Amino acid sequence: MRVFVTGATGFIGSHTVPELLKAGHTVLGMSRSDEGAKALAAAGAQVHRGDIYDLDSIRKGAEQAEAVIHLAFNHDFSKFAENAETDRKVITTMGEVLKGSKRPMLITSGTGVIGVSKPGHVSTEEDRHPGSKAMARAASEEAADALAEQGVRVGVVRLPQVHNTQNKAGLVGPLVTLAKKAGVAVYVGDGSARWAAAHVSDVALLYRLAIEQCEAGARYNAVGEEGVSMKAIVETAAKGLGLPVKSITKDEAATYLGPFAMFATHDMPASSAKTQQRLGWTPKGPKLIEDMQQWDYSQF
Repeated sequence: MRVFVTGATGFIGSHTVPELLKAGHTVLGMSRSDEGAKALAAAGAQVHRGDIYDLDSIRKGAEQAEAVIHLAFNHDFSKFAENAETDRKVITTMGEVLKGSKRPMLITSGTGVIGVSKPGHVSTEEDRHPGSKAMARAASEEAADALAEQGVRVGVVRLPQVHNTQNKAGLVGPLVTLAKKAGVAVYVGDGSARWAAAHVSDVALLYRLAIEQCEAGARYNAVGEEGVSMKAIVETAAKGLGLPVKSITKDEAATYLGPFAMFATHDMPASSAKTQQRLGWTPKGPKLIEDMQQWDYSQF
């Protein structure tokens, strides 16, 4: 298939593109910069210039493709709700192009969409999102739901903390940056709150398998570890930064963590059992703590 990939030069995209190419697919990767375009061309992908704020470029990219993987998202948490609504527009725009065809589309959400609304519950693929009024990021899944009702073959990939040894791990990277700035690494209460995680190589494989087998309305949890405790994450980061560790109360979280407090105060484990069964996908990559122990903390 010729797959249009947004976010093709990002952390996950830069691993997903080679995975697709290796499997014999053609990739049309979106890039907003000359540097990104050169990286895509060097990898063997075709280049489509554009970004998520240019809906015309988004539309044209989808029109040229037999399948779509949507990875791009603005992760500026100071504008989280606004960015989620931008994502809704992007998904709707591409979905309009795919109406009346069997062409599959995967959009991206997060396991935290369920975890924030149901703390302590091991979220599964069957859990419904709480709606964008309760959790802004659910706007992406709402857009997917609307398209599925119109016959579009759209599936949702829910991401946990995606990591490798290059200082990347979803919310964990910014959490480390905050600790470095504050001079102390913190967790809430006894640190037992958990975040699901997965190695980026496993996630890239999942996107490839899911686009090949995409079922309309399906949710795929890209989870390798159901839950890694905040205490383990924070203590590992503190050791790497050479900082003390401190337990804080839930009321203090916003002071230390800002927008990330909404995640750090919730227990958000997630399962991928159904995803593994549906796709024949078995996560094999290193664990989150293993990768964190190899991070170059001077880069934060």
